[in-house]
Amino acid sequence: MNRLILLLLIPVLSYSQKQITIDDVTINNTFAQKSVSGINWMNDGKFYSSLTENKILKYDVSTGQPAEVIVDGNTLTPSIQIQSYSFSQGEKKLLLTTARESIYRRSFKADYYIYDLLTKTLTPLSKNGKQQYATFSPDASRIAFTRSNNLYYVNLQDMSEVQVTNDGKFNRIINGSTDWVYEEEFGFAQAFYWSPDGKKLAYYRFDESMVKEYNLQKWNRGQLYPEDYRFKYPKAGETNSVVEIFIYDLATKQSVHPDLGSDKDIYLPRAQWTADPNVFSVRKMNRLQNEVELIHIQATTGETQVILKESSDTYVDMEYTDELIYSADKKFFMASSERSGYKHLYWYSIDGKLINPITSGNWEVTQLVAFDEKAKIVYYLSTEGNYLNRTFYSISLDGKKKTKLSKEDGTHSINMSKDYQFYIDNFTSANQPLTVSLYKTKGNALVKVLEANEGLSKTLGEYTITAKEFFKFKSADGVTDLDGYLIKPQNFDASKNYPVLVYQYSGPRASSVSNSFAGGYFYWYQMLAQQGILVAVIDTRGTGNRGEKFAKMTYKQLGKYELEDLLAGAKHLGALPYIDETRMGIFGWSYGGYMASLAMTKGAGVYKLGIAGAPVTNWRFYDTIYTERFLQTPQLNPGGYDDNSPTTHAANLQGKFLLIHGTGDDNVHFQNSVALEDGLIRAGKQFRSFYYPDLPHGWGGKPRQHLVEMMTEFLKQNL
Repeated sequence: MNRLILLLLIPVLSYSQKQITIDDVTINNTFAQKSVSGINWMNDGKFYSSLTENKILKYDVSTGQPAEVIVDGNTLTPSIQIQSYSFSQGEKKLLLTTARESIYRRSFKADYYIYDLLTKTLTPLSKNGKQQYATFSPDASRIAFTRSNNLYYVNLQDMSEVQVTNDGKFNRIINGSTDWVYEEEFGFAQAFYWSPDGKKLAYYRFDESMVKEYNLQKWNRGQLYPEDYRFKYPKAGETNSVVEIFIYDLATKQSVHPDLGSDKDIYLPRAQWTADPNVFSVRKMNRLQNEVELIHIQATTGETQVILKESSDTYVDMEYTDELIYSADKKFFMASSERSGYKHLYWYSIDGKLINPITSGNWEVTQLVAFDEKAKIVYYLSTEGNYLNRTFYSISLDGKKKTKLSKEDGTHSINMSKDYQFYIDNFTSANQPLTVSLYKTKGNALVKVLEANEGLSKTLGEYTITAKEFFKFKSADGVTDLDGYLIKPQNFDASKNYPVLVYQYSGPRASSVSNSFAGGYFYWYQMLAQQGILVAVIDTRGTGNRGEKFAKMTYKQLGKYELEDLLAGAKHLGALPYIDETRMGIFGWSYGGYMASLAMTKGAGVYKLGIAGAPVTNWRFYDTIYTERFLQTPQLNPGGYDDNSPTTHAANLQGKFLLIHGTGDDNVHFQNSVALEDGLIRAGKQFRSFYYPDLPHGWGGKPRQHLVEMMTEFLKQNL
């Protein structure tokens, strides 16, 4: 058995260990980790800006010290709370966001203000209602935005407002923004794009009139009658929106409508301008997501050309392999692909001919950080050496001169300056809280540590937070090594028998075990450990960072191999001399809630206790894009939907089971828990359930305090 124990880099204090409370974990911010937020690199590479205490500060890169207050939201007229900001391309204007109202996970509307850095004046972008996704044109003469499903732009010279589309209507037509399922599963909400010369606007149009509605009832505390909120949600196998691209010419006020083929049941998961202001780029996928085409569109004529095609026996994961950079000389592009079995970067001529792989090996490129075209150097993060790490590398465009830039093993996240001369490294490891450092790229030299979280380290020492103890175990096939870590109390006694709670997520490409600090329910785990309950976090087959074969083996049968591995993980833990195999519980949220439910039903008898939060209980209830990517449609693969559904196996429930859901969950609908409850009741099974009125898929504040207290008591009483 391979086991790695990492010691926390925290001071050892002489006084007794403080006990972690639920308030520490949920509402007191006792273990809050500081960062450096809102960083934007300035054009000259000598400065960067950051949003701190409602002020946008300009920092000198050479010292890491603030050099100027660019704008103070408290002293503006009117004073505003700056929530985010963006510079115009020439850095003469700022676009400030305030009074933001969330819609779904990524979508929002807000009030935007234009701040002129020369005249020091503040101007509202529009007085006709809140806007969405306001964006400067490249020459900063205009700002485009959406409102009420239509696309607009404002001429900044006279603040006149131009309406580009006029057919937008809620639950019918959307222009310039995405529908619910694109936002959730393809990860973007803004769906309009300025051409490089600012003369055209390309935008998506969604016709969702034929998509069925989901009725999300809002109870509206204090109101006499609940409200019916109906929104378009395409469940697996059902009708999707018809998606189209339009390109609007500001001079002629006319739109080009490219013909993307006769099949309208398609996806357009990514779109962007090339370096050529007359060529727009779109990725097109079929309904089953196993074929993708890179298409170039002539912006003036709408003529299309397929540049690149890729197909798979399973699926092409466009969320994972979406990197695409066009060279400024308009002759080349860089793209990512899993064609080798691992995600890597490739260099192509503009007509789609492969020139050479840039990276290669039995490891994954996890992020393309930057491309210095002049120096022909690519910067990226990868899993090379250890898939539990994220390591920073540079490599030449021809795939040579690979250089490891990260100085410490762990999880690095990089923000590089526009001139590639500096970068900010956000670093954590299993034994170190977040450290934010500024580096000079040449010589890879540290300039300044911007945030070291020394206050948090002191707090961790006072509470004696214990380190993650990594371990490996064999999957159900007896061959594949899987990963986990244990949380034990500081006074752990190997001669005792402890109960253990297993946390997992288990979803495709979503790993919970990594060489990073804290995250998720980490401090709740520490609290449970202090109270005598060990916590194990494990990953199953089908999770991420280990190549295409490992990730996609669950294709067409979600839940099958994951359950086998959760049972194998329980067997491994139960064999440890200090764990009581008769007192093992399992917990998860969302996909993890699905797997916890499945473990307590189809896999019944291994775990004494299960807690399932916001679970999918049959994939027929979930959306088209996510579900069909992994299972195909219910019409093509009915067994894939039903064979590993907790509702199918409800009559097999054994042990204590707690089912939790927010009734306002627009993502995994409350319907899932209702269906499972119905099956359990009809089977005569006793269980406990709890719903949170009007709360979404996840939440914080007092409701989270209530949730953690309830789960803690459930564990104490039953484990």
